[in-house]
Amino acid sequence: MHYLWAGLGLLCVALAVIGIVLPLLPTVPFLLLAAFFFARSSSRLHNWLLSHRAFGPMIQDWQSSGAIRPGAKKAATVSVAAVFGLSVVMSAPNHVLIIQAVVLSCVMLVIWTRPNG
Repeated sequence: MHYLWAGLGLLCVALAVIGIVLPLLPTVPFLLLAAFFFARSSSRLHNWLLSHRAFGPMIQDWQSSGAIRPGAKKAATVSVAAVFGLSVVMSAPNHVLIIQAVVLSCVMLVIWTRPNG
C-alpha cells in the first residue's frame, strides 16, 4: 500500500510541476494531495516536500491556517481571467461561458476568502 501512496504522491508532484507552466492546471491542490499521499507512504518524501524551497511554504501555510499567499491569489486571478477571456475570444457557446463563469466565480470566492499566508 505504501507504494501506491508514494506513486500517487509522485504523480501529484508531476502534475503540480506541469501546472506551473499551464494556466489551466492548478499547482497547489496537487501539492496538497502529494503531501497527503507522502504522509501515508514515506516520511522522507513528505519531509522533502515540506522543506522544498518553492513548494514547502505554500503547503505549510495551508496546513497551519488554511492560508493562501497574496501573490498566489493574484496569480490565480490572472489565470482564471485569462482562461475565461480565451473562451470569450474563441467564441465558446453561451452555455459554456455561463458554466465557466459560475465555476470560476466560485473558485475565486474560495481563494479570496482564505486568510493571507
